[in-house]
Amino acid sequence: MALLDQSLFHYSLLSIYLIGPPTFISLKFLQAPYGKHHRPGWGPTISPPLAWILMESPTLWLTLLLFPYGQHFTNPKALILMSPFLLHYFHRTCIYPLRIYRNSKTTGGFPVSVAVMAFGFNLLNAYLQVRWVSHYKSDYDGGLFWWKFFGGLVVFVWGMRINTWADGVLLGLKKEGGGYKVPRGGWFELVSCPNYFGEIMEWLGWAVMTWSWAGFGFLLYTCANLVPRACANHEWYLEKFKEDYPKSRKAVIPFLC
Repeated sequence: MALLDQSLFHYSLLSIYLIGPPTFISLKFLQAPYGKHHRPGWGPTISPPLAWILMESPTLWLTLLLFPYGQHFTNPKALILMSPFLLHYFHRTCIYPLRIYRNSKTTGGFPVSVAVMAFGFNLLNAYLQVRWVSHYKSDYDGGLFWWKFFGGLVVFVWGMRINTWADGVLLGLKKEGGGYKVPRGGWFELVSCPNYFGEIMEWLGWAVMTWSWAGFGFLLYTCANLVPRACANHEWYLEKFKEDYPKSRKAVIPFLC
């Protein structure tokens, strides 16, 4: 049984590295059809709040199911280390959909096909992160554990603050109605997609906290998924608002790209 789980973990870890490059390449040419890039032809749709709840939910229920089976289940350090991951996904699964429901006046649907793909990725990723933290991580007694944890936590919390703040600005603009507007203020003066920048910083912090190939693989996949979409959003803003859109803004990384 242990050998089977080791094999499953190994091939799951390999998978998250293998799916990153094709995800990045495909998203350079074809954006997922929701939000600004919504378009027909992707099959049936469901409401965006319901889609977010369903596709993000494995990160909560699978984590809670698997964690008690890890050898570090009773280790307080493992419980503390898992908490930032759960915090992010509690917000993304439970709070963010409620914010969409309350603030968005749009009625566009979310393609079920996209939600299913996201659900599959979250199954894979939740399994990797929880099994690493609860079972395979071996340096809980090392002297550097708390240095890595608190160093990564600072980056994680900073990123989550940027992410949730930017989401709030965008949802506030939607609530006003009247179509898309140019977001302004704060991090929006530096990049078109500070919500994506914040999320990348979160998972950079997570990679430092876990100090693992699983955490680093998640960071790489996050970049592969979000950087092309941020670039597409940036181009969309430039085409829609033309001279009214600040030319000094980058797409996702301040001062760089």
